[in-house]
Amino acid sequence: MTGSGNENAGLSRQRRYVLAGIVFALGVVTGGILLEVLGTILLALTVAYVLVPVQRWFVRRGLTEWTGALAATLVGFGVALAVSTPLVVVFSLRLEQVVNAVAALPRELSVSAFGMTYAIETGAVQTAALEFVQGAATSFALALPVLAIKFALFVVLLFGLLLKGDAAGRAAIAPVPYEYRDVVYALARRARETLYAIYVLQVATSIATFAAAYPLFWGLGYEAALTLAIAAAVLQFVPIIGPSMLVIPIALYHVAVGDLVAAALLSTLGLVLIAWLPDVAVRPRLARRSAGLPGSLYFVGFTGGLFTLGAIGVVVGPLLVAVFVEAVDLLADEVNGDATFTDLVEDDHEGPARNPDETETTFEEPDSKAADD
Repeated sequence: MTGSGNENAGLSRQRRYVLAGIVFALGVVTGGILLEVLGTILLALTVAYVLVPVQRWFVRRGLTEWTGALAATLVGFGVALAVSTPLVVVFSLRLEQVVNAVAALPRELSVSAFGMTYAIETGAVQTAALEFVQGAATSFALALPVLAIKFALFVVLLFGLLLKGDAAGRAAIAPVPYEYRDVVYALARRARETLYAIYVLQVATSIATFAAAYPLFWGLGYEAALTLAIAAAVLQFVPIIGPSMLVIPIALYHVAVGDLVAAALLSTLGLVLIAWLPDVAVRPRLARRSAGLPGSLYFVGFTGGLFTLGAIGVVVGPLLVAVFVEAVDLLADEVNGDATFTDLVEDDHEGPARNPDETETTFEEPDSKAADD
């Protein structure tokens, strides 16, 4: 009976692994076919993972699974619409102003220092900037129909994932042996915390950035105050440098045209109120549920994902870095326990510990007289 039971268990495990292999192979083929919309699918997966608690909250309030998924989808749709609409408006209505502002820059700057005047040619930079802005606008206009289709696909996928999230989770965990599922749960927890930090925390910080930037730009007399505030909010998604990428070039523009007072005001108030204050005021209050990923690693994941995968890499890059760090931590805890690096180094220098169960054998010189006998 025991041999038969072990044989059945082995066959069941082998069957599970074969099915997992089939699913993986079909997934690779499907991913190749859907390569053009793979970024949209990944985005929908990550957003659905964050919105699952929202869907469950609606269900606990009396909604059915279907209506709860629909309500959570509407929440995700509203947030995505609120984020994307200002960008479309900026590209549609403010493009001409941006082009005129770049074209109005002097093609030569004069810098005086230590009694000498230096001329800096900026014509080539100005021309390159104009070509970049106009090319980006043209590409965006041509891509609008495709973006609309992908947005519709995103909403449909989001609803389906929220409605069938439990089934997808069961299917994902099924091939994993029971003794390794704690590892999967730990990685899934780190992924959820990272996605929370990327979406919820970043969106909240961006909203706070917009709330601080618009009154500042309006108070300083900028005609495109709304556009600049939207740009500052979007740049908040760029780790470490963030809105300073907007404030510093505008301040340099004022220096170029000789308006040093405006440059000093913007560089001082802008860096404090736009680039620094939202991080200090919002992030600490929402960071309790975030992954606690160091800013340097987040920046590495952000830039690497952006350059390798494009726009979706902004999310996938930090996510993969965070999951990798969690896997390394799990391995270190499994091998080294609670020992610190210093403890391990000291133990290695001391050599392998002696097993107390082993009996110590000593060899003594025999007494010379006894030896003679």
